[in-house]
Amino acid sequence: MDENTLTDLRREIKFIAYEVEYPYIKNWLLLSSAGFSKSFPERQVNNIYFDSSNLSAYYENLSGQSNRAKIRYRWYGSALLPDKGTLEVKQKKNCFGWKSRFEVPNSLIKKHYSWREFSCFLYKQLPLEGKLWINSFPFQVLINRYKREYFISFDNKVRVTIDTMQSVWDQWGKSLPNLHFKTNHPNLVIIEFKFDNRFRKYASDIMQGIPLRVGKYSKYVSGVRSIIMK
Repeated sequence: MDENTLTDLRREIKFIAYEVEYPYIKNWLLLSSAGFSKSFPERQVNNIYFDSSNLSAYYENLSGQSNRAKIRYRWYGSALLPDKGTLEVKQKKNCFGWKSRFEVPNSLIKKHYSWREFSCFLYKQLPLEGKLWINSFPFQVLINRYKREYFISFDNKVRVTIDTMQSVWDQWGKSLPNLHFKTNHPNLVIIEFKFDNRFRKYASDIMQGIPLRVGKYSKYVSGVRSIIMK
């Protein structure tokens, strides 16, 4: 891990629920002894996921390799076409996750842009390290979006996000962005606890009360599966 690009080192624990369970989970969170409250307004999260020609990132995440990475371009808001945002490289080693972020200040695509034009415009705005990641994972695989809610414990030691209403659009092998035909993706609720390793015991005590089991889940892996099965 390079300290110059490391912006976030943490433990991440996910719980998976069905959509019908959402009200109960949110109620549990707000009534928790940890005093969770909203830390940020809810917003729409949009991502383009990148991979190699043989989908190496997908297969590494699918098999649960201890060292793995996911590359995505993220922006926020209602626009489905990529807006100004951030190239994120999310890396994981065993239970620990961290991100490298590369800000992209200008909007990347217009209505009739091809993926080739998008890639060129993105590449020009990235620093060298970001360019190297795109060189290794140059292909757009999918777009996904979901609603995210943000919570934090009263002592700021544990953060929680709740993701709902996830949609996926297949981009694999396409010259133009597909913004019209969604895959048949399951309606799940993803609850993620995020905390520094120093607070592992504290966070574990909080999570013991949640009426769900810990689950392994990757939005990218789930999205690719929905493409394969369509």
